Amino acid sequence: MSRCGDVYENKVTGERAVVLRGDEDGHGQPGLVHLTARPHGAVVGEHIHPQFQERFQVISGRLGTRLDGVERTLVAGQEAVARPGAAHDWWNAGEDEAQVLIEFTPLYPRFELMIGNMFGLANAGKTNAKGMPGLLQLALIGREFQDVMRFTKPPQAVQTVMFGLLGPIGRMRGYRGTYAEYGHPHGHAAPDPAVLAIAGLAPPDTPHAGAGA
Repeated sequence: MSRCGDVYENKVTGERAVVLRGDEDGHGQPGLVHLTARPHGAVVGEHIHPQFQERFQVISGRLGTRLDGVERTLVAGQEAVARPGAAHDWWNAGEDEAQVLIEFTPLYPRFELMIGNMFGLANAGKTNAKGMPGLLQLALIGREFQDVMRFTKPPQAVQTVMFGLLGPIGRMRGYRGTYAEYGHPHGHAAPDPAVLAIAGLAPPDTPHAGAGA
């Protein structure tokens, strides 16, 4: 269960996400996250989300995006929407931190569990320099969270065969699809009041102001 102020941070990829509205306090509304991407930071790779839409609204800095093969650089006030099944990628395209409001429609709790595991593996030194686990670990993560996120490379048919072959070997060597020690927030922080205002939300210690962005 995610709630306002939960923090997920990936020290390898340079992502820090503060939950503004989670499933605990969202009451069926879309999820909202304040993402800070450090210079040269980037998501782990191009991917799709089969079950939910992801909307990126840049608050400050420059966010590079690739959506269905089309690249753009977004600045403050601009946005991009990745609908379910749309291939997308993003990275910090500037020399300063990029501040981004991300909305998930509908809120999909297993996405939080996947982020906790992927970020946890990276922070524990169990990924490469881009935050990607090794093949045996990836086979189990990929099968466990195929309803949440699928990488676009290699092709899905190849991934299905590869994960099917490598998954049992990974389990024999002690790898798992989820880890209890990673499946929770990495901390808690007071959300930025200015970002809450942009999202149309009240500070967490006062009644909710609005439905969100």
